[in-house]
Amino acid sequence: MGAQWKAKHKDLAANAKGRLFGKLAKDIMIAARQGPDPSANSRLRLVVEQARKVSMPKDTLDRAIKKGAGLTGEAVHFEHVIYEGYAPHRVPVMVECLTDNVNRAASDMRVLFRKGQLGTSGTVSWDFDHVGIIEAEATTAGADAEMAAIEAGAQDLEPGDEEGTTVFLTDYADLDLVSRALPAQGFTVLSAKLGYKPKNPIDPTSLSAEQLEEVEAFLAAIDENEDVQNVFAGLGG
Repeated sequence: MGAQWKAKHKDLAANAKGRLFGKLAKDIMIAARQGPDPSANSRLRLVVEQARKVSMPKDTLDRAIKKGAGLTGEAVHFEHVIYEGYAPHRVPVMVECLTDNVNRAASDMRVLFRKGQLGTSGTVSWDFDHVGIIEAEATTAGADAEMAAIEAGAQDLEPGDEEGTTVFLTDYADLDLVSRALPAQGFTVLSAKLGYKPKNPIDPTSLSAEQLEEVEAFLAAIDENEDVQNVFAGLGG
């Protein structure tokens, strides 16, 4: 499943489009704090490109930029919180939240983790690497992903979710540096963010079909929560 768990089934993905827009709107608002002009704000530019890629309505996108930049007079305040624990069958999970109500988020996580085990800080984070995750696509004929990774300073790479895309993994401190270097190697950056990659991912084939379904249902329920931005699970591809 790579560094970040994503719903694999088409019906789940289709039903999640509204939630995806909500997550992207939060990312846009936070990025826009550094300025509303994507051409002068690299972080905002990347998130805006990602939003356009999934066909976020222009008025929704523009409203998020203005709100985040403080141009609407509305106060925007989100706290970043990480929850750690285990999904069913001892699959380690890191849950990244952006919330305007920490008490609500904490209460929701306690309920959602009842089918697994909610831990404290450090419970499973030791088994994940904090990395930069860059999804990019080759836009130049003959562009070589392995050579691009070496030249741009990425630590590793793996196939992306869509054909023709590559996920470049970086040291967390090198995310911006590698993002800026990839275009010169023939790759267009589609998204760039910090995340968590499991050090010792569990092989899905070690679980029965029923067990894997329980894990998927658990992860999907967490991902549906309004405060959750990203879910990182310790499962192999």
